[in-house]
Amino acid sequence: QVQLAESGGGLVQAGGSLRLSCAASGLIFKTYVMGWFRQAPGKEREFVACISSSGRNTLYAESVKGRFTISRDNTQSMVYLQMTSARPEDTAVYYCAAGFTLVTPDNQYNYWGQGTQVTVSS
Repeated sequence: QVQLAESGGGLVQAGGSLRLSCAASGLIFKTYVMGWFRQAPGKEREFVACISSSGRNTLYAESVKGRFTISRDNTQSMVYLQMTSARPEDTAVYYCAAGFTLVTPDNQYNYWGQGTQVTVSS
């Protein structure tokens, strides 16, 4: 049974930093593309970042490029999202997801975590 468990969410002031983690189990982690998505209240879920199975390639949404960094540790089956220069518009529930292709559409990802809340105060 595949499980993705996010952690690290919380309250951060605008301009601050936060590191999200996602622990994966029940899958051959090193073969999966991993992604981060977010959903703000009243909005659709949107792509944030993804990383290839090897970690060599990444994609970012324009809104987070230069501020967020996705990384992974295949030895620990972990994926991370380092958030810096946080903005109030980054407030959302953040989800990690696993798939097979380095793409942005959420329907291309096979497995999802339950999400972790990030709130950025102004």
